[in-house]
Amino acid sequence: MLEILPSIDLRNGQVVRLKQGDYTQQLNYAVDPIQTAQSFSDAGASWLHLVDLDGAKEGRPAQTDLIARIIRSTKLKVEVGGGIRATEDVQRLLDAGAARVVVGTKAMEDWHWFEVLVKQFPQQIVLALDAKEGKVATRGWTNTSDKLAVDIAAWVTYWPLAAILYTDVAKDGMLQGPNIEHTKSLCEAGNVPVIASGGVGNLDHIRGLTKIPAWGAIVGRSLYEGTVDLREALQIARSA
Repeated sequence: MLEILPSIDLRNGQVVRLKQGDYTQQLNYAVDPIQTAQSFSDAGASWLHLVDLDGAKEGRPAQTDLIARIIRSTKLKVEVGGGIRATEDVQRLLDAGAARVVVGTKAMEDWHWFEVLVKQFPQQIVLALDAKEGKVATRGWTNTSDKLAVDIAAWVTYWPLAAILYTDVAKDGMLQGPNIEHTKSLCEAGNVPVIASGGVGNLDHIRGLTKIPAWGAIVGRSLYEGTVDLREALQIARSA
């Protein structure tokens, strides 16, 4: 079964989406983030994916109070990412009610710290592997490294990670379909569950993801623009 994780990206307290991670290509949605989370719960979702875009850009969580209010407003299990660079950031978000915390840039820049973190919070940390042409991108996708996402997935195969969140930057926010091939390779590289992120624009894209061993899929912009109905997406994913 594929788990669908509807997404709320926050910037200055507003629900937005970025195209390809570009802060100059921002789409604004006139919806309340708390009401949006509640609507996802009402549609039958089990999980919510929350991104603090201000935090991702600034390198520190910037909207923790709002995130805590969103978490308290529903019974959804919530994973939170954006700007987590310190153990204290992780603890604060878990204390706010997050089920798990997504770490990307800091993991790539301080691998020893990340390994200690994963052992300190088993099954509560998600490793974000954001990639451009298979190579890991960091710092809000502004920097690209020489590390291959698939190699990192293989390296952490026996770590007590909750999941790997794999985002193809070129696909993100474009509604043109996820990178099935790269996502499948990542799923097959190790034992850690993989969440596909970026590009889901219609129900056929959901069907495509059910055919690979991905644990979950992030769905964002398509929900706000009406090209994917969450109830239908959940039904397809759960019946696969």
